[in-house]
Amino acid sequence: MDALVPGFVAETPREHALAGDPLLRAGLAWGRPRPGHPEGAVGAHAGAILRAIDVGGELRADLRFLALVHDAFKFRVVPERGWSPDNDHAVLARRFAERYTSDARLLTALELHDEPYWIWKTADGCVAALHALLERVPDTGLFLRFVELDASTAGKDPGLLAWVRAATRGAARRHEPSRLAA
Repeated sequence: MDALVPGFVAETPREHALAGDPLLRAGLAWGRPRPGHPEGAVGAHAGAILRAIDVGGELRADLRFLALVHDAFKFRVVPERGWSPDNDHAVLARRFAERYTSDARLLTALELHDEPYWIWKTADGCVAALHALLERVPDTGLFLRFVELDASTAGKDPGLLAWVRAATRGAARRHEPSRLAA
């Protein structure tokens, strides 16, 4: 899998299983340079996130799982069909992940990981909308940390990350349960 996700070495039994999954491998291989993703293939983007995850962090295994799966189903989206749950990469990623976990924290983070971007972009950065989203998230700390990691990769608009950080200061404490303060 190192060819698909540069530097990847499986650390858990779940990661070993993921590394052998042909559907995930196809998703990680997909992509070409595009706005927000100059690295091209989804696996290169996942690798960038993996390299930014703290080695000894308590959320490491969860964040690594999210990094590997979150964008891997973009290859299944048919742009001409428009948005629907059956044509949304994040929903498809959640459905795939249900084969590997029943953890609502991970499944929700996968399904909603791009929502802060859409709120920032289409709702004029409505902080109330972001906080309403966080009410739906079982582990706000995990979710916000993953959004931060995803938004920190090459090609991402730094304005999003600045907005998320400002809008969510202390949010992990306001939206319990959370294992990580924002």
